[in-house]
Amino acid sequence: MASDPHNVVRLILPRPAGGHPGDVYADAARALREWQDEQILVPDPEPALYVYEQKAPGQAAVTQRGLIGALHLRPIDAGVVRPHENVAPGPVAGRLQLMEATQANLEPIFLLYDGSQRGPAARIIEETAFATEPLVDTVTQDGVRHRLWAVTDPAELAAIAADLEPRNALIADGHHRYAAYLKLQARRRDAGSGPGPWDYGLALLVDASAYPPDIGAIHRVIPGLAPGRAAELAKGSFSVSRLPGGTSQLPAVLDQLAAASERGPAFLVAGGGDVYLLTEPDPIQLEAAMPPGSSSRWRGLAASVLQELLVARVWGITDEEQRVRFVHNDAAEAVSAADETGGTAVILSSMSTWDVYAVAARGERVPRKSTSFGPKPRTGLVIRTFAQG
Repeated sequence: MASDPHNVVRLILPRPAGGHPGDVYADAARALREWQDEQILVPDPEPALYVYEQKAPGQAAVTQRGLIGALHLRPIDAGVVRPHENVAPGPVAGRLQLMEATQANLEPIFLLYDGSQRGPAARIIEETAFATEPLVDTVTQDGVRHRLWAVTDPAELAAIAADLEPRNALIADGHHRYAAYLKLQARRRDAGSGPGPWDYGLALLVDASAYPPDIGAIHRVIPGLAPGRAAELAKGSFSVSRLPGGTSQLPAVLDQLAAASERGPAFLVAGGGDVYLLTEPDPIQLEAAMPPGSSSRWRGLAASVLQELLVARVWGITDEEQRVRFVHNDAAEAVSAADETGGTAVILSSMSTWDVYAVAARGERVPRKSTSFGPKPRTGLVIRTFAQG
């Protein structure tokens, strides 16, 4: 519960006490020490990797299963850990301060790798989940069941490390934390600290071929731009059609969007009861809108067409938080937000995992707020303190 004095949110999102501003990062560090002293948090007796399973309610199949452990850090240009989004300096600095104060990784980042060439890691994950009792077996308020097992056998740990070492991974969630990992490592090396726990960072690694992630779209809301006006402006650059039924038939029009998106970039412009389908962007205008040097794969992403052509060129709107709002994976909520602001909701289909992989493999980044990967690891199940390595 949020009111619980030992809720992990008090560590990862520390807030000053009312009337006592103080140093929130120092407060988080103090709380972590107290929880260890009180044995609220107890270190495991031996080194381990953790098999972590998430299972959604009402489904026979496992939603996701992977490994939580300490990831050996590599610079971005090594191509081993590949980001697909850019980071902002402010959030990176905040995560770095929290990590330095607590001397801990408080939650894992979320990585995906291609395990289609199955090796010992996949075998050990499955055998552990089916043959042993979990350390943790709990159901959270959203109905998701979380189970956690420890792998401690040195031979199995060595086999997993050898299997995963030559592979590369995509950052699904945790770009700012990985950037903070690298900054802390650089600071310690600059200070002459030598090798240490700062050369690793806590991560969940999931085989995307065995457990394809759920990638939700991130829709846009443009306050103050009426849907009819938005559609009219788009007619010079897209094929535009008004869909019967409008927002009262949202599931049906979403099906039409999905079908259109299989043929190329497509969007729904919705609000005030109306829905317009935008398809077939003009190739000449599209080419002129795209950044020089961007790959054909990047230019073909719906999110790129939305950002560079529709929002920036057709509507003349800068992609700023004050001008463009974001709604994660809920078209109805986006339409409701548009109606509340007298604006337009722009609905788009989800990006595929392999499109994200292909763009990241070239060292490119998808447009900001393009992907919402899930299911994310539950914070608080595994914490890595530097004192324990």
